[in-house]
Amino acid sequence: MGKEKALIGEAAQFPSVGRRRFRAARSRYAFTAVEIVIVCLVLIILATVVIPQFSRASQQSKQNSLHDVLQLLRTQVAVFKAQHQDVPPGYPGGNPTLSPTADAVAAQMTEHSDVNCRLSQNPDASYQYGPYLSALPVNPMNGSSSVEMVGNNQPLPAPDGKTGWIYKPQTQEIIANVTGKDASGTSYSNY
Repeated sequence: MGKEKALIGEAAQFPSVGRRRFRAARSRYAFTAVEIVIVCLVLIILATVVIPQFSRASQQSKQNSLHDVLQLLRTQVAVFKAQHQDVPPGYPGGNPTLSPTADAVAAQMTEHSDVNCRLSQNPDASYQYGPYLSALPVNPMNGSSSVEMVGNNQPLPAPDGKTGWIYKPQTQEIIANVTGKDASGTSYSNY
């Protein structure tokens, strides 16, 4: 700043020489339009390289979470079945002759129960099993925790993404209700 004041004073005494020196000194400290354009282009190129990497990392994270959640669900379904006289969750009152319901799955997995699948929100000596989950987990790919139930002797439907999970208690099959494939070509429903 001191140099600029001296140059301004000099410019007042010698107008033509002072102006040239002042402009020359000032231009050493400023960016030209070309330099600014080059910096902007470099930033744009970096952004086009980096942003897709973050997008792929986010997708990979969701796929890994989906694997983990499915493993947890399948394990807890197997534990429930082992503790309830070979009856998997989903059948109201633990009766496998009834049609399975999503409400029964949610209650049986999140509440305490006895060996006959009677439920209680408070544990005591007779309701010694569970809860197996604090809540039905959210499918990380579509953000839904709802369950589409498949009745006895019915085939698993093709995923349509309307719910988080598709569950068939008769065979304990639980799949992600997500259409599409991962980067390796594996359908999400085959996880």
